[in-house]
Amino acid sequence: QVQLVESGGGYVQAGGSLRLSCAASGSIRRIDHMGWYRQAPGKQRELVAVISSGGSTNYADSVKGRFTISGDYAKNTVYLLMNSLRPEDTAVYYCNAFIVSGTVGVYWGQGTQVTVSS
Repeated sequence: QVQLVESGGGYVQAGGSLRLSCAASGSIRRIDHMGWYRQAPGKQRELVAVISSGGSTNYADSVKGRFTISGDYAKNTVYLLMNSLRPEDTAVYYCNAFIVSGTVGVYWGQGTQVTVSS
């Protein structure tokens, strides 16, 4: 069984920074990629950033230049450094991972709230 546990969410004023962490644990043979999604009230879940085990990254246009995703696949952990936060970044942020264990599957964390005040 695989689990993703996120931490680091919270409340911050516009222009501030937060760092999210997500650690995967359990029966993991290999992680192909990990990433972050977010869902604001009344909106669909959207991709924020993703990083492959080889280090390739991809970002949503809305966060390019402000957010940085990094990964430590030796520790099965991914981070999201969020700078210059805006009120529109307010959402629940979910960690996501494509993991090869006994089978191949996509796993989600429980979510962590990020609130940015104006």
